[in-house]
Amino acid sequence: MTSIRVLLADDHPFYREGVRAMLAAGDHGVSLVAEAASGEEAVELAARDEPDVIVMDLTMPGIGGLEAIRRIIERAPRMPVLVLTMHDDDTVFAALRAGARGYLLKHAGVDELTRAITAVHNGEAIFSPSVAQRISAHFAHAGPTTTGAAAFPELTPRERAVLIHLADDLDTSTIARRLRLSEKTVYNYVANILTKLRVRDRAEAAARARAAGLDDGTLR
Repeated sequence: MTSIRVLLADDHPFYREGVRAMLAAGDHGVSLVAEAASGEEAVELAARDEPDVIVMDLTMPGIGGLEAIRRIIERAPRMPVLVLTMHDDDTVFAALRAGARGYLLKHAGVDELTRAITAVHNGEAIFSPSVAQRISAHFAHAGPTTTGAAAFPELTPRERAVLIHLADDLDTSTIARRLRLSEKTVYNYVANILTKLRVRDRAEAAARARAAGLDDGTLR
C-alpha cells in the first residue's frame, strides 16, 4: 500500500524530530516528505511537493498557521490540512473557517496521529476528544450569533477600528494613515488587542475578526 505523503509544519525542531522518529519507527502507512518551520515555508513547500496531507501547527513565525492554511486552500481547495497544536481553545473555529479538516492536540501519540492523518486523507473530519466536546457545546448552547458590531465588547472603539483593518490584512503604516494615527500608536493598539483577545500574533487576531464578521462595512 502506498504511504500517505505528509508535510509537517512546526517551528520547533525538537517536535519535528520527534514526529519524524515516531513515523519512522514502524509501518504506519505515513511518510514524512517535507518539513516547514514557518507559515511562509509551509505555503511554499505545499506548492512544491504537493503532499497528500499537511499537518500544521498554528503558532509559527511570520504569517502563522491560520494564514498559511488559507493560502494553501486558496491554491488547492481539496488539500487535507490537519491542525496539530497545543491550544485547546476557540482557535479550532478559526482553523475550520480557514479550511482545516481536523484539529488534534500535541499530546497525541503516534497511533492517534496516524489515524487522524489517514482520516483527513480519506475526506473525514477528526478532532481530539476535548476539541470535539468544545465544538458540540458551542453548537448546543449557541444563541443569537455575536458578529459584526456586537463582537469583542472588551475592545475600545479605536481598538476595534484597528482590528477591522487587521482583518483586511493591512500593514501598520497603512492603518496609521487611514486612522490618522502614528505608527507607534497603532503598535500600542495592536498590543492591547492581542492581550485582550488572548492571541499570539496579528494573523490570529485577524482570523478571529474575520470569523466574527468584522470587515470594512462595520466601520460605516
